[in-house]
Amino acid sequence: MGIALLFVLFAVLLLIGVPVAYALAAASLATLLYLDLPPIVLVQQTAAGTGSASLIAIPLFIFAGEIMMRGGISERLIALASALVGRLRGGLGQVSILSSLFFGGVSGSAIADVSAVGGTMIPQMVKRGYDRDFAVNVSITAALVALLVPPSHNLILFSAAAGGGLSIADLFAAGIVPALLMTAVLMCTGWIVARRRGYGT
Repeated sequence: MGIALLFVLFAVLLLIGVPVAYALAAASLATLLYLDLPPIVLVQQTAAGTGSASLIAIPLFIFAGEIMMRGGISERLIALASALVGRLRGGLGQVSILSSLFFGGVSGSAIADVSAVGGTMIPQMVKRGYDRDFAVNVSITAALVALLVPPSHNLILFSAAAGGGLSIADLFAAGIVPALLMTAVLMCTGWIVARRRGYGT
């Protein structure tokens, strides 16, 4: 019953527009009071949930990605991607997709990826005559590759949620091929759409 109360209350709070952090806190506190648990349980569970040594990698990867973005590496990665695939049909879309793969390998975060690469590529694509919807969709969809390519935060969280029974190194190795396949499929799709819409190189 306690779990049902937690989820129902959380959903109701979200539906009425309460911010996610406050909805989580209120639903958790209400469940704690309903189950008549001692308040120390909240502190113990919070400490136990953040006690995993592997989770420290996430803020460090975010920090490294932020340093590299401020240092201009996103522009260099875009220049490299442009040299590799810029001559293809829908070149800027292809550059955006490949740059997202590269930057995902640096930051491990889809949000950082779309912020760094999309923030640079979307205005350039619109300026060169690409439709805004195409530019935004390419950048957002390509950023999803960062969820698979090492050092993906999601893979670290998956290992932690599995109780440490799954090796992070094995998960990283398992993410490489799907990330490359997803990039190839996105590039093929981008090429087809660019050909239909008449985008140049």
